[in-house]
Amino acid sequence: MLLLDLASLPTDILAAVRATDPLEVAGVLTGIVCVWLAARSSIWNFPVAIISCGLYLLVFGRARLYSDAGLQVAFIGLAGYGWWAWLRRQRQAAPAGPHPEAPAATVTLPITRTSAGLWAVLGGAGLLYAVGAGYLFARYTDAALPYYDSATTAVSLVAQYQLSRRKLENWVLWLAVDVVYVGMYWHRGLVLTSLLYAVYLALAAYGYWQWLREVRTAALVSAASPSSEIASS
Repeated sequence: MLLLDLASLPTDILAAVRATDPLEVAGVLTGIVCVWLAARSSIWNFPVAIISCGLYLLVFGRARLYSDAGLQVAFIGLAGYGWWAWLRRQRQAAPAGPHPEAPAATVTLPITRTSAGLWAVLGGAGLLYAVGAGYLFARYTDAALPYYDSATTAVSLVAQYQLSRRKLENWVLWLAVDVVYVGMYWHRGLVLTSLLYAVYLALAAYGYWQWLREVRTAALVSAASPSSEIASS
């Protein structure tokens, strides 16, 4: 029976993909583009994220994953903040005076580590949300998987904030939460979205590697002085 199930799995996946809501398909495609751009440190990840989150706000609402639906609203706000913060950094790095021959600024926020103090604040806020929202959704709504949904939402919010501030550890959190998302969305029948989060796992690993490489390159350019080491803030 197990061998039969495994043998039929590709066919089951294909059938589920064919039956997928076009809205979910659009969310999947824009989501992949968004994470790829973030891994490449492209500021365009933010506008694409806003589009993708708007699509998933509707998808998760239909699936009764209310905490994840609300998460998309928060993601849109954080994406807007990250877009502003990165643009502000680019403007500050732009050459002064009328020098048309100067190259356009491509500098973004520096990659830094999350300090112990910030971890405490983010962890406390995340735990408070996971427990409080999980209880409210379980008691007052017909939410599916209320505590899992709320816990993954809390971790995702912390990771998205860290991404907006270019904290290296955001990729570690995404790796952890994406594993849970793969199973949770599969359970709710969002097969394509479940497969999307499997892709996100690979992209998060790539993003972590890419950002580490940026840190090392910056350290070499600045002659590996003590001040060039990755900071905590």
